[in-house]
Amino acid sequence: MKFQVAAGILATALFVGDVNAFSFVPQRSSIAVTPSKSISNNGRTRSSSLVMKDDNSKFSFANLFSGEGAAASGAAPTRVRRSSATLEPHPSQRDHINPLNALYPPNKQAIEESAGTSTTPPLPFHPAVQSGVLSNGFSYVFLPNRSPPNRFEAHLQVFSGSSDELEPQQGIAHLTEHVAYMGSRKRERLFGTGSQTNAYTDFHHTVFYAACPTYSPNTGSFGSPQPMLPMALDALCDVMEARCDPSRIEKERQAVLSEMTMVNTIEYRVECQILSTLHRENRLAKRFPIGKESLIQKWDRDDVKTWHRTHYRPDNVLLYIVGDLDPQYVQQTIEDKFGHLTAEKQGSEIALPELKGDASDLADAVVGNTLKQRQSWHYPPVRHDFCVVEGVKDLLDDETKLVETGDLEVVEKESEDESSIGSIYDIHLQKPYSLDDKVKFLKEAELSPGKVIRPHIFKHELLQNFSFHLFAKRPVEPIKDMESFRRSLARRVCLAALQIRLNVGGRSDDPAFTFVEFNQLDSAREGCAVCSLDMTADPPRWREAVLKSISEIRKLGIHGVTPGEMERYASALLTDAEQLAAQGDMISHGDQLAYLMETVANGHTFMSPEQSYAVTEQALSTLTLEEVNRAAAELCSHITGLNDGELTSTGKVVAVACAPKSSDNDAAFVDDDMLCQAIREACTIEVEPVEDVVVPHTLVTPAELEEAMKANPPSWESGQFSDGTPNTPADRITRPFTLRRLSNGIRVGINQNPAESQRGHLRLVAPGGRDAERRLGFKSGSLAVGARAMQEGGSFGSFSREQVELFAVDHLIMVEINCNEESLVMDFVFPTTNVGNSGYGENMKLGITGTESVLQIVREILVDFNWEEDALGRSKSSYRTAHESLGKSLEGKSTEMIMDAVTSGDDRFLSIDVDTVNAVTLEDAKNAVMSQLRPKDLEISVSGDFVVNEVLEQILQYLGTVPADANAEFEVKDATMEFDSVPKLAPGKHLDLELEDSDPRAVAYVAGAAPNQWGFLADGTSVAQRVSEADKRASDYDKQRRAHPLFGNAALSLISEIANRRLFSTVRERKQLTYDANFSLTGFERMKGGWFLVTVTASKEKAQKALDACKETLEALRKSNPISVDNLESAKRVVLNRHEGELRTSQYWATIMSGIQEESIPLKGPLSVTDFHAVIEAMTTTDLQLALDCMGLEESQLYTA
Repeated sequence: MKFQVAAGILATALFVGDVNAFSFVPQRSSIAVTPSKSISNNGRTRSSSLVMKDDNSKFSFANLFSGEGAAASGAAPTRVRRSSATLEPHPSQRDHINPLNALYPPNKQAIEESAGTSTTPPLPFHPAVQSGVLSNGFSYVFLPNRSPPNRFEAHLQVFSGSSDELEPQQGIAHLTEHVAYMGSRKRERLFGTGSQTNAYTDFHHTVFYAACPTYSPNTGSFGSPQPMLPMALDALCDVMEARCDPSRIEKERQAVLSEMTMVNTIEYRVECQILSTLHRENRLAKRFPIGKESLIQKWDRDDVKTWHRTHYRPDNVLLYIVGDLDPQYVQQTIEDKFGHLTAEKQGSEIALPELKGDASDLADAVVGNTLKQRQSWHYPPVRHDFCVVEGVKDLLDDETKLVETGDLEVVEKESEDESSIGSIYDIHLQKPYSLDDKVKFLKEAELSPGKVIRPHIFKHELLQNFSFHLFAKRPVEPIKDMESFRRSLARRVCLAALQIRLNVGGRSDDPAFTFVEFNQLDSAREGCAVCSLDMTADPPRWREAVLKSISEIRKLGIHGVTPGEMERYASALLTDAEQLAAQGDMISHGDQLAYLMETVANGHTFMSPEQSYAVTEQALSTLTLEEVNRAAAELCSHITGLNDGELTSTGKVVAVACAPKSSDNDAAFVDDDMLCQAIREACTIEVEPVEDVVVPHTLVTPAELEEAMKANPPSWESGQFSDGTPNTPADRITRPFTLRRLSNGIRVGINQNPAESQRGHLRLVAPGGRDAERRLGFKSGSLAVGARAMQEGGSFGSFSREQVELFAVDHLIMVEINCNEESLVMDFVFPTTNVGNSGYGENMKLGITGTESVLQIVREILVDFNWEEDALGRSKSSYRTAHESLGKSLEGKSTEMIMDAVTSGDDRFLSIDVDTVNAVTLEDAKNAVMSQLRPKDLEISVSGDFVVNEVLEQILQYLGTVPADANAEFEVKDATMEFDSVPKLAPGKHLDLELEDSDPRAVAYVAGAAPNQWGFLADGTSVAQRVSEADKRASDYDKQRRAHPLFGNAALSLISEIANRRLFSTVRERKQLTYDANFSLTGFERMKGGWFLVTVTASKEKAQKALDACKETLEALRKSNPISVDNLESAKRVVLNRHEGELRTSQYWATIMSGIQEESIPLKGPLSVTDFHAVIEAMTTTDLQLALDCMGLEESQLYTA
């Protein structure tokens, strides 16, 4: 039941109350190769700098094209208004294609008018989207959207990023981003309004955004609500006119230098090695957004202002607005706020005239010899060594000229024609420069005539695993008519089929690789489509893993997909499109905007979900197996073409291997000759076509269900709670959720959530977790390893693991099984409509609903799960790798060290070491996990877009018929069921850790005792009890408030927000010691007590000062600078806005319902949801100040590292 999604973004982030400041750093982001996110479940990133959480319970608009798209060529030049005859033209402004691409009004009109003359009809444009260009060249897009109501988002995209930097400017785009937004006083006016702001920099752009309510909660001078759109656009316009104050530059310089240290993890370094090799022929290899420290250290106001005024021009930006706003009002406000900007005015304020000439030369080269001008102004100014089959180039028309003249030698010799910019200006940075990183690239290898590989090997002592990355770069293909749309669907079917083959069939008893993914995605940040094979393996088995993964891809390229795969994944595509269409205006502003930005950047036709569903159904109804297999051959041609006689492609294939340092005679050793030899060998292995697997349409037949109903007649009983709420009836639907118990003891909570149309989330919780290993006498690690073995397995009764996993694929079900310190948790994401359908239109045969499918899986887990040795082996391998990786990670090893200290070595809270993992047998794992799966101990929470009565009936049939004594043979007799408290802390102490690394980095920690999530301390007392005892003058009303079961939870939530804001203002802003300092709580629900942890990254030289500043901040909160009313009110808005936003997701509903009927969480009940707003709003500064005293914040109690 394991399906992986490849999705992720490497970024650095800092949360500032209700204001975020983000700065992106390089990453080759990837999109799921499966037909949709609903086919897989585990997100993956390559860097630990920051993982963007992939909410798999949501739909992604990227699913419409799976990241595949194209830019509209031939866009008309930008209109530019000359503001004054007294100002010179801007030195870097050139006529260029409009960034609106297909949405540029003249382009849009031409596409729509081609409907009657084109051989293939154009795709329809979203009927509500509006776009335009002001007279000064400022472009904008607006999409009305009402989800959530009374809010909007505005994103200002500046089309200059690190790839536009001159040699002495490396890193200045990122620094300017910080200075422009963090230094904006108008942005500060958004504080306390429930708004969030962000900014980030990448290769190709810098983006600033504000997400706001339509009206401010603070009334104007006449008591009327203040509209927020003018305030938000004021803040974004302030970015265009940044003052570049020296004091702000110094603050942000320190933040950027700290960020440079923070992101420089081994994962980041691997990513840089990959990108440098992949893009060796263009600027991206030498222009990473983080920049050069030596340059950042010395820039002053003139440097920053010169970059800003050169690139922040009205013709070089695009404003996106999505939200609950009137279109005419939006257009008028845009004109009012941005109409006065001119490029000439910006050019007149360039502070370093000596850089004007270089910037002008670069501007000439950009419009003369890069894909940025040829295809999309969103792209970086690059060219690529494309690797394509014959016929694909023909799709590019004029772009083929750029492909054919783009060999590396062009920039190294002067043309006879001195006017040829591409021949005299090193736009692609192929010459050596003094600031270049010292990277030893290997020579390109010719496997056979015309078969060229560009290899690179990166070795480092901090690497734990071998990873292999094989690339081919291809042009972005436009998707703006039915023909190109059909091709994109065909590619998606192929990619889905291969990924599921790799995930399901590739996981043998002893798999060669631990992770493998094959994908093709369009990347606006890189200006191309990247076809990639990414694989990790145990270092000694690297050759075997290379052979296996490449062979699987060749199998797809040569033999294509099977008819069964074609039907399976085409059906999944249609279901995905149908679900998006059903969401309609319930799709969030953020999701709408992300899709809009991606679509515009790549020149796709921007369609509504309803339009997309219609064209998807139309295309899939006639899509043939031959078309799909032709797409498979093209996708894999760079690999199949490495063997003579197979379909080939022209261009370079890039191969990167990353491995731990090892000796020449070590089995893990790899060099360039060995790598190329393994690739060559893999391409000569004979491959056979795969055979279709017989996949069951149902796991529980009607006859089996009828027999279960007779053997164990189910019934409903009242819901019971420990927070004072009366029992709920067993025969009535209640709001906002229905809470009952089945006669076999299973607790059930169900909520109807139409906000995520046709989607559902089910969470099964079994209290126990690693705490139960100790209490029940199980072998240490057995529950955790067993839970992972269950995830890795999936065989039920007579069905094989492969059949069950393909059943889940057919029904778009994602499964994730985890064991934490105090519970076993199973999460299922599923469609609520009929899935596993076959045919189209009137000929469609419906399968069972996703809801019924997931309940069948849950039932089979409880009563008929097959435990397998190979699944246990994969589980143990995963845990061994995770533990060994900790030893090579500064953050991982130091966090483990401080947790070892605060817990006195309690293994419930530490990673599972290799010896412990190895000692777990299949019987150990089975006994431990199944002992937790007794019906009387289980709670199931379900939320989704369904009819509650129908789902209750299905739960009654499938789960109510599970025997009450199921798994009783695994029950541990006479064992205590009460959860232990966390270990009592000894007096605080300081710890030091030194991890050998070629690039010095530092992280510091402050930790101490804290209550659990519901306010219980390790000694059994509660926050509410201690606060009441301390406040001798409390009114009866205050006493009543503090007696509410949610009081402690609410107090801790608000304290966390306030502490994070204080850390930002003190450690980052005032003392300029770090980019990132974070306060967090462990958040246990069942075990009493917990810990707080402050994490701060800094340079080695500033680490101690940053640590001291964090301690000072916590001390000030308690004494010298206590929590103010403004602090509290701002934190309330953040907490309430976050809660309101998350209530739109079924996952959040399933989470907050879990534990409501569980006796081991006595304060969690229906009141924790129904009274949430009231309890938060009623909190006072006195409440929080007294709650702070419940934490171990005294100097003598602190653990530091």
